[in-house]
Amino acid sequence: MASIEKRQRTPGGKITWRANYRTPEGRQRSKSFDRRVDAARFLITIESAKLGGSYVDPARSVGTIGDLARTWLAGKVNLKPSTAERYAGIVREHIEPRWGKVRLADVTHGAVQTWVGELTGGRSASTVRKVHGVLSLILASAVRDGRVARNPCEGISLPRVVAAEHVYLSHAQVDDLADACGEYRLVVLFLAYTGIRFGELAALRVGRVDLMRRRATIAESVTEVSGRGLVWGTPKGHERRDVPIHRFLVDELAAHVAGKPADALVFTAPQGGTLRVRNFRRVALDPAAKALAVEGLHPHALRHTAASLAIASGADVKVVQQMLGHKSATMTLDLYGHLFGDRLDVVSDAMDAARTAALAVCVAHALPTAAVIELDAARQVATAQ
Repeated sequence: MASIEKRQRTPGGKITWRANYRTPEGRQRSKSFDRRVDAARFLITIESAKLGGSYVDPARSVGTIGDLARTWLAGKVNLKPSTAERYAGIVREHIEPRWGKVRLADVTHGAVQTWVGELTGGRSASTVRKVHGVLSLILASAVRDGRVARNPCEGISLPRVVAAEHVYLSHAQVDDLADACGEYRLVVLFLAYTGIRFGELAALRVGRVDLMRRRATIAESVTEVSGRGLVWGTPKGHERRDVPIHRFLVDELAAHVAGKPADALVFTAPQGGTLRVRNFRRVALDPAAKALAVEGLHPHALRHTAASLAIASGADVKVVQQMLGHKSATMTLDLYGHLFGDRLDVVSDAMDAARTAALAVCVAHALPTAAVIELDAARQVATAQ
């Protein structure tokens, strides 16, 4: 039962008021105030939180954000190496300097909003959102553990991100780019027509390329992580998938892998070894893009190109999702939904052609149309009457 106790430390000394209460688990807690009214208000807040299920024992809110961040990072065992390194970098460069020594109980919504405003100066909106997102994930873990009642990062006003326009190459532009990349020609074509990520291409092994079925199984990925070198793992989402190999690539790819053992890499650096994205850009892609006056071209733009060419060829959203390895069709639509709108005329023309063909078959075989069937049915009813 909650109560307020009047206390006087020494004769003639200062009078304080101690608010006594029990936690939902039955533990005795107390807090002292200079005024009785403040103690009463505190108890009302405590009892309201207990009734609403949002009570947090102050004893559980001890510790700093720095301690919590380190515990949170240590528990992220299923992250891709590149993602784990990015999170660690954000904690090290942005969260630790501002929040490292701040007690968990002292983090307020207003303080977070002020910090976000400070971050916005001189940093991109995308960076600010990523940094805020990591702090929010850290504090969300404290909410789940019952250490704080709510996440102070929720409801923060964040800068708007102006999405950069994707680069979509035409078939002719892909050919020109591939030719301009010289010995990396097949790399460009494979990326632009399968839509796989660069790390997936660099990890693709000969034994996972089936030229008879015209399929490549994407089961590995390799990423260059700062301080750790090359890190091998599963593809993004941890799921393997098959991607199509187009007919025009089969002969060139067959010659490229001829004589290589099944566990050999399909695509390697010129002198052997793992193909690295920075070297590929420096030696081939960036000079070729500059020569062809194509702005904003990077390896991921070839993935966007594969999606756009597939959609323009009539592929539906589920096929594109499977090819790209997206978690859901919603993600595919979020990225490329505007490209499907460009195909309305194609769909209309295809339906017109299908209708014409179907009716032609009906006429050729003297098959009754729906209208004729309805008329015959009406005649039969009239005759019966």
